[in-house]
Amino acid sequence: MSTFIFAFIFFIVVVVAMSVGYIFQQKTIAGSCGGLGALGIAKACDCPEPCDRKKMRLEKVQAREAKLNQWKKDQIL
Repeated sequence: MSTFIFAFIFFIVVVVAMSVGYIFQQKTIAGSCGGLGALGIAKACDCPEPCDRKKMRLEKVQAREAKLNQWKKDQIL
């Protein structure tokens, strides 16, 4: 019984250590096989045009980048 408890505690410690390392590195989870890019697929869906949610998200990103570029330009001047 003590072997089981020791093994269980060991696995819990390993999982906690891995999760703490993952949190501090702030990396996204990535597969080892390359994902869809390895298969030659450019995107996850076959839609010719992005959905409304994705369009809104892209507009927000572009607006944020434009604001950042303007701020950088103002800093140079």
